[in-house]
Amino acid sequence: MPAPNPGDETIAIVGAGVIGCAVAYALAREGRRVMVIDRADPGVAGASFGNVGHLAAELVEPLPSRQLLFSFWRMLTAFDGPLEIPMRRWLRFAPWALRFTAAAFRQHENTQHLAPLVRPATADFERWLIEIGRPDLMRRNGHYQFWFSSGAAQKADAQARHMNELGVPTEPASAEVLAAVSGAAKRAGIAGLWFNKSGHVIDPQGVCQAFSDAAISLGASFERNDVRALQPRGQRIEILTPTDRRVVSTAIVCAGAWSKSLLTPFGLKVPLEAARGYHVELAGHAPLLDAPIVYMDESVLVTPMASRLRASTYMEFERIDAPPDARKPARLRRKLQALGYRCDNEGPSWVGPRPVLPDYLPGIGRAPGPRNLFYAIGHQHIGLTLAPVTGELVADLVAGRPTKYDVAPFDLRRFG
Repeated sequence: MPAPNPGDETIAIVGAGVIGCAVAYALAREGRRVMVIDRADPGVAGASFGNVGHLAAELVEPLPSRQLLFSFWRMLTAFDGPLEIPMRRWLRFAPWALRFTAAAFRQHENTQHLAPLVRPATADFERWLIEIGRPDLMRRNGHYQFWFSSGAAQKADAQARHMNELGVPTEPASAEVLAAVSGAAKRAGIAGLWFNKSGHVIDPQGVCQAFSDAAISLGASFERNDVRALQPRGQRIEILTPTDRRVVSTAIVCAGAWSKSLLTPFGLKVPLEAARGYHVELAGHAPLLDAPIVYMDESVLVTPMASRLRASTYMEFERIDAPPDARKPARLRRKLQALGYRCDNEGPSWVGPRPVLPDYLPGIGRAPGPRNLFYAIGHQHIGLTLAPVTGELVADLVAGRPTKYDVAPFDLRRFG
């Protein structure tokens, strides 16, 4: 009889972004033997590093909608919007776009699946940070949305009504807040809403590290390595890296935009795109408000972080390895200057890929067959927001117990 593989009882998590680190902590606190593998330190290599820090408890509704299908052109960068789909990618992008279109006609149904996870997300995040002794990483001051364009008041009213229909509370921004924001931008005609159930973190990479440290304190391990492939080996899973091959009984793919090739050998169709976002930082800049600000007309989000502001925009459906487009951070800097921020014309910037499935629902589930292969991917713009609940859902799946929320709608087999 062959000797037992020493890795048999180890759960290998591929990816140390905020989702992978949250899954590691959720499993480690149940006494599981956990090993996280990533080519970089926690929260450094992917979208988690560049996250703008907003805990988006208002984003209960997936993006694909019938209204968007007829108005998306206004979002294109050619019209100074945040969306770019390079022409050379249209043939490859078309199947994803067709699935996006189909999902637009299921928005109400998909909202019923996503909203239960998103609505309590801020409270879930606070609970976790208190549990690991790091409540200092979070602020629960809500966030603001502002409009300056003609018809600003009507747009704010329409947004408030829509949010009310979705069960998301808002309040009109106070006169003091409106004066501070309009005064900085030197613009009149402002309207704004305060979302009191959201929040933000002051260091997204620090959150990843905190979850990772908490998992390690409970016995988890972290390995710097590049997982090149996963493949079936009997009823187990073989992990291939540049330095070795190892076999484990359980693996969890949390590799963000790099997850597709890892899951395909297990019979899963993964129509995953990388919606790349850009950010710039304003070191030492005092915040206008101690809360994230969304400038709706400019599609710019500005969040106060530790000793700096971070501003982000763009959905660039480019190849994951494409070089950054230097025009985008330059344009973002000009927008920030026009909004009243002290921002140099040039400086460092970041670009990173948000993993997006065409229906804008995450992929959370277990691969078909006898092997213990699980996944938590495709969280689009709300990976940080949904990290704690995703960790707990995956822990439930691994344990074989009922999940807190129905995860059937997030199974990747919905794509065939």
